[in-house]
This record gives sequence, C-alpha cells and structure tokens, in this order.
Amino acid sequence: MIAGVFGFGGGMLLMAILPAFISPSLIIPLHGITQLASNSSRTLFSLNDVKWALLRPFLIGSIIGSLIVVSVLSYIPVDYIPVAIGLYMLLNLWSPRFSAAISKYESYYLLGFVQTGLGLVVGATGPIVLAVLTKQLKSKDQIIATSSMCMTISHFAKIPVYFTLTSSLFSNVTLISYMVIGAVVGSFVGTKLRLAANNDKIIKIIKWMISLLAIRMVVAALV
Repeated sequence: MIAGVFGFGGGMLLMAILPAFISPSLIIPLHGITQLASNSSRTLFSLNDVKWALLRPFLIGSIIGSLIVVSVLSYIPVDYIPVAIGLYMLLNLWSPRFSAAISKYESYYLLGFVQTGLGLVVGATGPIVLAVLTKQLKSKDQIIATSSMCMTISHFAKIPVYFTLTSSLFSNVTLISYMVIGAVVGSFVGTKLRLAANNDKIIKIIKWMISLLAIRMVVAALV
C-alpha cells in the first residue's frame, strides 16, 4: 500500500520485517517474488499512466544487464556500489548542474542495464529510475506507474536466479501465495489513495524519500 502511494518504500519495510519470521535463505527470494507481485499489480492498476515508449529500451537494457551480471556474479565487488548509487540519486535530484550534465547519458537502455543488473547483487536499485522519472515527468501517476513497470521488469529478471539459488521456495508456496495476495490488495488500495492525493505534495514526498534512502545507502556502506 505504501508503494502504491509513493512508488517505493514498501519493499524496504518488508525487508526489515521478514527476518523476524523466515529463515535467512528465503528472505531475498521471497522478497523478490512479493515485490514482483507488488510492482506488476501497481502497473496493472495504472496502465493508462505508463509511459510505454520507455518499455523497449529499458527491457533490452535489463536483459543484457542481467545476463552479464549473472555470468560474472562471483567477481563483482559490491561493497561500495551503494555509495555510487546513493550519490547519483542525491545529485540528480538536488544539483541542477549535475542533473543537466548527466541528462545526456541517461539512456533507458543504460538505466535498465544498471537497475536490473546491479539489482541482482545490490538490493535497493529501484529508486535509480524513479529519481530520473521524478526529474523528467510532472505527473505523480505517470512517475509511479512507469517506475512500477520498470521495477516489474527488474524483479522478473531475478526470479530464475532465485529458484536456482534455493529450492526451499517450492516448499513455501502457501506463504508465497498469501504474500502475493497481500501485495496485490495493497497495490489496489495504495493506487486509490494516490489518485485522490495532491500531485505536487506526493512528488515532493517522493523526492525526500529517495533522498533519505540515498543517504542511508551511503552511510551504511561507509560505516
């Protein structure tokens, strides 16, 4: 429901709660499947607001990114990747000079490559595209619907990897089903709340939420 209103945030809350209930080996796969249900249903409930022109370049970039990252997964040093992501998001949102300079390189082929590829090794990459969309679009509904479409692609690319890493998912079908149903219902309620909310206020809240996430990513990686 939180993600339905603001475009993200629910996944981080879920990640914080899951360790209290399930075994460590199931946390990342179960989180990914639930997030896939959350993002895909959020996209479905906002189809008219999706910027479909971005689908093709983002999808192509995502496929290439996931294939390359999986093939070199064990060789990737990931400790300081969140620092780079966090600083990029902060500068992109709050520095007009940086934002203008980086805009010429913000191809959705590249964004798909980075968000989906790095998403296999670094958890919170979804706000990368959300930060760019917040800069480029003026409608909260277009921003969140399009971001949901992009994150659906990214999470879908992870599912085969999760099933490869753990067979325990097959013995937890009931739990997965309940969480998927909860995610879809939450998306529906959150979308209804967002449609009734003030556009400018929601966009400002999204910017500040992304900024707080970015700061947390940088501090956590360094400290």
